[in-house]
Amino acid sequence: MGTPTEAAPRVLPEQEWRGREARHHARVDALVSAHLERRAAGIKHPVEDFLFTYYSHKPAQLRRWHPGAGVVLEGLSPEGLRWYRSAEGPSDADSPDAAELDVPAFLEKKGPTVAFVLRLLRAVQGRQAHLGCFGLHEWAMVYRLGQDQVRHASVPLRLGAEGTDEVVESHRITCSHYDAFRFFTEEARPLNRLRPTREGQAELDQPGCLHANMDLYKWAYKLSPLVPSELVADCFVFAKDIRELDMRASPYELEAHGYTPVRIETAEGKAEYLEAQKAFAERGRGLRARLLDVLAAVEPLLPAERP
Repeated sequence: MGTPTEAAPRVLPEQEWRGREARHHARVDALVSAHLERRAAGIKHPVEDFLFTYYSHKPAQLRRWHPGAGVVLEGLSPEGLRWYRSAEGPSDADSPDAAELDVPAFLEKKGPTVAFVLRLLRAVQGRQAHLGCFGLHEWAMVYRLGQDQVRHASVPLRLGAEGTDEVVESHRITCSHYDAFRFFTEEARPLNRLRPTREGQAELDQPGCLHANMDLYKWAYKLSPLVPSELVADCFVFAKDIRELDMRASPYELEAHGYTPVRIETAEGKAEYLEAQKAFAERGRGLRARLLDVLAAVEPLLPAERP
């Protein structure tokens, strides 16, 4: 039985796909407009800038619309469009142009990344969510640093430097995500019960981890245009929502920016964090499943690994 990319592609008339493209543009414009206004004014934001600095996908790239694999766009010439090729069978004889994603060419270049992301997401999707880390990775990133040394030096520490250190020292830290752990201060690293590495990421990442869930956005945009742009945007919104919890539970005082703290140093704050973390784990499973469906459809077409 053939894969979806080997079967007859879905043909979208120009009016239909132009409408989807316009809706995507409007959605992304609403999501990034405040960031673009701040950037033009030279104003930094301690929460939302992360989505455009740590993650390398620019607003203009997020705005571009792609339908994904197995879709023919009538009325579109592939000339000058990376990863697209001419397609046959447009229904409108007056508009002979048609284009589709050149899946073999994309996989020839991006095959190793597709294979890695498939392995990683399948491993994470097959695990139970481990909860109760309480966002202590953000606290470990400022452990034993002065106010002028922390990443967001213009934002005060809610409990001060000494109070922040006390929270770190009085809790069990079990950060499993390498890209969070690598930003721990040197003094905080020995306090973590795990030793995440890039090579061991597929063995440690798990669906309760806020950073592993935010990274669904990274994997989605890295594999664009194979991944439909609506799904990339859904992952962006998910990452944005998680980032808010991440920073509300952090040691920073962010009420001046409109974020009420999740006081994870208290029993009430821990309960609040757990409920939010559980909800994100459930949302993440749904988005991860959609990404896996996209990648699994082209898995049979992946080039053989070179010796």
